[in-house]
Amino acid sequence: MASINIDGMARSTGQSDTREKLILAAEQLFATQGVDGAQTRDIVRLAGQANPSAVQYHFGSRAGLLEEIMKGRQDRVEHALAPRLPELMAMGLPDLLRTLVGAEATELGTERGRCALRISAQVSHQSGIRTRTPHPTLAGGGYWRLFDHIGERLATQPGAPGLPEPVRLERLDLALTLIGAALADRARQYTDGEQPLTDEPFFLADLAGMATALLQAPAPQL
Repeated sequence: MASINIDGMARSTGQSDTREKLILAAEQLFATQGVDGAQTRDIVRLAGQANPSAVQYHFGSRAGLLEEIMKGRQDRVEHALAPRLPELMAMGLPDLLRTLVGAEATELGTERGRCALRISAQVSHQSGIRTRTPHPTLAGGGYWRLFDHIGERLATQPGAPGLPEPVRLERLDLALTLIGAALADRARQYTDGEQPLTDEPFFLADLAGMATALLQAPAPQL
């Protein structure tokens, strides 16, 4: 398992304070040991802190620390997505899925981004897609606007006409789960030094195509 240089990464972001070190340590441990499996005491130790209550002091709770990590990830993806936002209205479903995958995949390029992909795949059920109520980290951003456009295209897709809204929402949530899980596993392969079966451009194009096919599948005849 590759490790993250906490001090080095904190300096590279210009934030060598305790708060940033705790975030970096939690990113590594949540990614490798699981959001539920990582121990708070190990996060504090990896961050080089002597105060066992450091997480509570700086973030209020373990959940608050996770929220801060997801906010940072979302800010980076929103930045990557921003240049494409004016084009969303004119995009069909395949292009929207390629845009989504492309924005998410920018996280593969950095060590902390790869950690974030592995973490977000574990908490994707909290996105709010199924209830149409975005998680606070998604509300009001371009990312949620992209989801809305995908949902609108799905509602009028010739290949899957007449799907009731609950089915559309479930399919969209499943497609996002597929994308998140695939990118998280790719991130793990990079971190562990495994050789992927396909190169990255092919993998991303294929992932977007599979997600599109999932959304466009005909309704089952029961």
